[in-house]
Amino acid sequence: MTGKELEKLLVDIHTGTISTEEALEKLRTFPYTDLGYARIDHHREIRTGYPEIIYCAGKTNEQVMGIFKVMVEKENNVIGTRATVEMYYSVRNIIPQAVYFKEARIISVQKEKPEAPESTIAVITAGTSDIPVAEEAAITAELLGNKVIRIYDAGVAGIHRLVDKLPEIRSCAVIIVIAGMEGALASVVGGLVDKPVIAVPTSVGYGASFGGISALLAMLTSCSAGVTVVNIDNGFGAGFSASMINRMNYGQ
Repeated sequence: MTGKELEKLLVDIHTGTISTEEALEKLRTFPYTDLGYARIDHHREIRTGYPEIIYCAGKTNEQVMGIFKVMVEKENNVIGTRATVEMYYSVRNIIPQAVYFKEARIISVQKEKPEAPESTIAVITAGTSDIPVAEEAAITAELLGNKVIRIYDAGVAGIHRLVDKLPEIRSCAVIIVIAGMEGALASVVGGLVDKPVIAVPTSVGYGASFGGISALLAMLTSCSAGVTVVNIDNGFGAGFSASMINRMNYGQ
């Protein structure tokens, strides 16, 4: 049950449109549904403005399918991250309108398109190898109702590729910068714009990158003010945070 649905239910009770018994039946699985292996939080959208997101990694195909089945009945938009193609096929068997974003590894069921802010989120990668994480960030932000521009392969080894895009980048309300190796791109972008920068270290790089630890530490110790950092390869976290900032600008 979404916040709007709960509000309507309270109005219906007050006006006598439905009986107390009918209202109790609607609230039977509110605020959560217990599936044994998962307790699905239907209160999440009321508290945060967004429904619970399904983290699919580590779950079986059947568990992912069961969670989607319950959530689709009660939420307008359902997102599953880190999903395999096999998980998607399982979900699609019971929810034909499910969509899979292969590079982002996201399953989406969208019954109602979220209202979009006028402002835009930029997603920038240092290299082509960072695109899977970037797509997780970009698709997450888009599914949450934001406009996104993508600027890929603009790392510091060829900084002119970034400079050419500066007018477009500066027009955005929030900027997500995704980089592996030494993670320098976040500091460069942070020093060129007056907007919040969300840095995402990736596990891309040779041995001394330590699976993204080098990029993470470089971003955490950035000398550019206004750069915040999410965890290694956490494109979803960056897209979600960027959406919250963007929608604050929009007054939602």
